[in-house]
Amino acid sequence: MDRIEPVETPTPEQGGPMISLTRFNSDERIAINPDLIERIEEIPDTVVTMTNGNRHVISESIDEITEKIRTFRASLLTQATTMADHPSVAGTARLHVVRGAADGDDTDKTYESGAGEP
Repeated sequence: MDRIEPVETPTPEQGGPMISLTRFNSDERIAINPDLIERIEEIPDTVVTMTNGNRHVISESIDEITEKIRTFRASLLTQATTMADHPSVAGTARLHVVRGAADGDDTDKTYESGAGEP
């Protein structure tokens, strides 16, 4: 079996493992893991509350932060697709679609990676 080559982790500017934000009233940039954000509020300044209770007052608006999070998550999907299409794993990666009662279908289906939706 061929060895999978490591994939370079993107930088925060590329939507990497963290998103870059700017602290309010300073030019200090901080990197935050978007998966650890509990909530974002504008009261009137933008406050990002993390799951551990830490709060950060940020210059960016809620809309700007949510767009950065969308870009971050889209980059993860892009990287996963790239890895699934790598020649060393072609034909071995599977996507497992689980449908619930709300979808009107409770059967599991497996599709080859790279295949279009059914």
